[in-house]
Amino acid sequence: MGGVTSSMAAKFAFFPPNPPSYKLITDELTGLLLLSPYPHRENVEILKLPTRRGTEIVAMYIRHPMASSTLLYSHGNAADLGQIYDYSGYGQSTGKPSEHNTYADIEAVYKCLEESYGTKQEDIILYGQSVGSGPTLDLAARLPQLRAVVLHSPILSGLRVMYPVKRTYWFDIYKNIDKIPLVNCPVLIIHGTSDEVVDCSHGKQLWELCKEKYEPLWLKGGNHCDLEHYPEYIRHLKKFVSTVEKSPSQRYSSRRSTDHFEQARKSTDFFEGSRKSTDRREKPRKSTDRPEKLKNHSNNADKLEKIRMSFDQMERSRRSVDCHEKSRKSIDHQLERARKSVDRLDRIRNG
Repeated sequence: MGGVTSSMAAKFAFFPPNPPSYKLITDELTGLLLLSPYPHRENVEILKLPTRRGTEIVAMYIRHPMASSTLLYSHGNAADLGQIYDYSGYGQSTGKPSEHNTYADIEAVYKCLEESYGTKQEDIILYGQSVGSGPTLDLAARLPQLRAVVLHSPILSGLRVMYPVKRTYWFDIYKNIDKIPLVNCPVLIIHGTSDEVVDCSHGKQLWELCKEKYEPLWLKGGNHCDLEHYPEYIRHLKKFVSTVEKSPSQRYSSRRSTDHFEQARKSTDFFEGSRKSTDRREKPRKSTDRPEKLKNHSNNADKLEKIRMSFDQMERSRRSVDCHEKSRKSIDHQLERARKSVDRLDRIRNG
């Protein structure tokens, strides 16, 4: 039954354009591969790449003289090589589309970038759209030095697009929900709030599971295939790329500084909260732990330490009051018992 369900999920997942949107031809003079009917550009190379599963995929490499990162783009389920590289069974690539073929496909492209173009892992940004989020996260989970990941209208898993399942079944495909916690680099998630194909909740849940979150972009009114038309899309994407292209020390220093400010603000907000808030034991413990995490930032650490000390004094005072309150209640309880005993004695005497 599982195999049948997996096959059904795969059928719903892949819709290669038929006929393909391009033809692959060889230039008689140069021997270069070209995409017809598109004009040849000097900075574009068309490649055929073998995969470990025996298929041969078509890919496109676009050079930019000022680029400091390489973006490896995995397209959605209803596009072909106008989108950088084709999955097995798409466009002019051989084989049939399947989950595991797409994993082999993206590995072949990554291998080509390393071996043919000398691209380093730490200079690569993986970008996966829709179904393309599957091979993107599968590869990202196995590349610890990756620069960044962008997920555009991503899916939690194949079955979760069709059915509201609460657990991962072994026959499910593209189990992104289980792989995203393994990704070590910054992750940007972009999703339309009116997506009718993959609900925005997929993107939001994946963002919650990210190890290194970046400010997500939830495009109000955006559907599944129109997010590129929103001005915020390109602005936010440029901002993200600019951020991750900083040296790791700059990026992490900036992120720690931001986290530091946010944690200090939360500690202050907590201290100024109501008595009811201070009765929640879990929150004070988290707040008092923060100065230890921020010990490298001496000035703010001192401020937080004062807040912690003030809170400790308040907590000791509260405990003292609570202790007094308990004692008072105990005395009241004993007096009440004595009163009831006298009442019973009176009733016996009067009887």
